[in-house]
Amino acid sequence: MGISDFFSSSTAWVVANQSGLAAAVAAFIALLGILSALEAILKTRTAQGAVAWAIVLIVLPPLFVPLYWIFGRRKFRGYAIAKRGDTRAIEDLIRELAPQLSNIETYPSRQDSRLLGLNRLSTLPFTRGNHARLLIDGEQAFADMFAHIRAAKHYVLLEFYILRNDRIGNELAEILIKKAEEGVSVYFIYDEIGSLKLPRQYVQRLRAAGVQIVPFNSTKGAGNRLQLNFRNHRKIVICDGNYAAISGMNIGDEYRHQHPVLTPWRDTGLAITGPAVQAVQLSFVEDWYWAQESLPPLNWTPTPCDAAPGNHSDQQMLIIGTGPADSIESCALFFETLIHQARERLWIVSPYFVPDTPIIHALQLAAMRGVDVRIMLPEQPDKLIIKLSSFSAIRETLPHGVQFYYYQCGFLHQKVMLVDDEISVVGTANLDNRSFRLNFEISALVYDQGFAGELTHMLENDFKQCRQLLPREVASWSLIRRLASRCAYLFAPLQ
Repeated sequence: MGISDFFSSSTAWVVANQSGLAAAVAAFIALLGILSALEAILKTRTAQGAVAWAIVLIVLPPLFVPLYWIFGRRKFRGYAIAKRGDTRAIEDLIRELAPQLSNIETYPSRQDSRLLGLNRLSTLPFTRGNHARLLIDGEQAFADMFAHIRAAKHYVLLEFYILRNDRIGNELAEILIKKAEEGVSVYFIYDEIGSLKLPRQYVQRLRAAGVQIVPFNSTKGAGNRLQLNFRNHRKIVICDGNYAAISGMNIGDEYRHQHPVLTPWRDTGLAITGPAVQAVQLSFVEDWYWAQESLPPLNWTPTPCDAAPGNHSDQQMLIIGTGPADSIESCALFFETLIHQARERLWIVSPYFVPDTPIIHALQLAAMRGVDVRIMLPEQPDKLIIKLSSFSAIRETLPHGVQFYYYQCGFLHQKVMLVDDEISVVGTANLDNRSFRLNFEISALVYDQGFAGELTHMLENDFKQCRQLLPREVASWSLIRRLASRCAYLFAPLQ
């Protein structure tokens, strides 16, 4: 039998048995759906996520089985192993830092036991001798960051989730190219998913000038090719090991109020000097080591700020880098701990409010024990499904005394928390499942009454630009809206 005869007979057999083959394929896909659902039930971190995946895998296996194996991964493979690799480079670096930090390490828990245990969530401990400055909105933040980059003498480290080839992206490129020409080392990490639209020519231009710019490489390694659900959401600038900035702001014109719809853009960053810079730098180096498997030569000498009277330069700070490579859900535990410890005031600002059950319960308890719990959200969302999901969590917390405020003056993107009169948090993490479990994030906790007063003043001005969501408005929501909200919230772990 020739090849043509073989194919002819095979085609004829397939045509004659197509109904049986279709049934066999359908049965096989259904089996894959069931097996994948069982795997999801066993391995998904939250019951909510397990239920969501199990439902869609069984009901629509042809669509969701591939999606599950791409987006359903619960751990970022290889990152932690890379840090503990044969060279043990990161661990050796931390050991070398320990003696230098011994004289400036501090323990706020001695004065305030509420912070006991937060050191365990961070690689490096609380330190004193720091100074933090609020960077309010893009104009101030980028002016501050770019000025320090221009003044850098030895090296500049940058890490951003989104990097755009627009006006501000090209302004940054010109600055970095000039610094590289001056002999300053420039290391740049961008997230390849967040920066999906970044042209190859932009990266090539920087590399040609001597800038070491690399993607985070979340899909690096044979076992990670489909690892598309994890993001490096950190936004970091470090200059010479003595200045660091973290914020909610990426490199894009929208962060300077130039979005065609979501304008003005309200955001907040933090400029840091003092020993806490080394903790921010360590988070960057861990990411660089994953991406490049090398360690850049950096300044690891922590330098406390001059604690002159009245200059607020002896602030206690803790830098917490969190992510899906952690052995525990460090980001969720960080938020949950601070919510539980609030005694008088808990103000939270986030563009997304899709908390899981433990956070919902913590917010309920805080309000029920008399804490002034306020959550500020954007009235105008950039992601409608996430706002729809938030309605469900709002209905569970508002009746217990949690107050919600919708920001009216443009889009709200800042990630800020204020606990009582001395604990302030500014960082990159949102109050949602993605930040809790899927994103690499970084947050700075400032334990200082003076700085908390500055943050209070900033947030009071923001609240003046809000309208309060009243219980009667929520009670009037239609049945369709409530059902749609509940369905959207059910799929929150997939968003």
